[in-house]
Amino acid sequence: MKLAPHSKIVFIGDSITDCERTRPIGEGLFDGIGKSYVSLVEGFLTAIHPADAIRLVNMGTSGDTVLDLKKRWKTDALDLKPDWLSIMIGVNDVWRQFDLPRQKEIHVSPKVYEKTLLELTSKTRPKLKGLIIMAPFYLEPNREDPMRKRMDQYGAICKKVAHKSDAIFIDTQAVFDDLLTHMHANAIAWDRVHPNTIGHSVIARAFLNAIDVPM
Repeated sequence: MKLAPHSKIVFIGDSITDCERTRPIGEGLFDGIGKSYVSLVEGFLTAIHPADAIRLVNMGTSGDTVLDLKKRWKTDALDLKPDWLSIMIGVNDVWRQFDLPRQKEIHVSPKVYEKTLLELTSKTRPKLKGLIIMAPFYLEPNREDPMRKRMDQYGAICKKVAHKSDAIFIDTQAVFDDLLTHMHANAIAWDRVHPNTIGHSVIARAFLNAIDVPM
């Protein structure tokens, strides 16, 4: 496993990460870590490597874009002094362009998205033992669908930033595409964005595989 014993890993992102996590810090008793893929990662890591005592903290915030992450980066990422940091952001950066198309002042262009994500990762990577960047996704199998095409564009930016930042890249969209060959999107996420337990399990499995915990 890539994580050393007693490592602390912070997960930061939007509602897909958030999932009712405790405020201000997402950890502790009574589902303090929330009900997302983060809780599944914690469960399997503890079950498979109990002696390693890996500490997981969930700092996802519903509705966030990469610009919102920038505003809270110090308190919700740097100040927590993680050994590893996992970032999954981009769904709202894309979604607002489609569900609120006239409110252009809240849209995050690909150029701004890439610039901001690279700024955050570049200044943070030297402080970390490891960095993970997970691509945003949209559960639409038609790759010519306008929102799916835009989401793929932002996913490609994540891959580019991960390479520049010496980060592990997880192609979350690709693992969902595999699932979509066997299941309809509505059986995974009612709005094609917020996954159910099946979807969160897919993300958790991809994450664990990326850190060399075979699932």
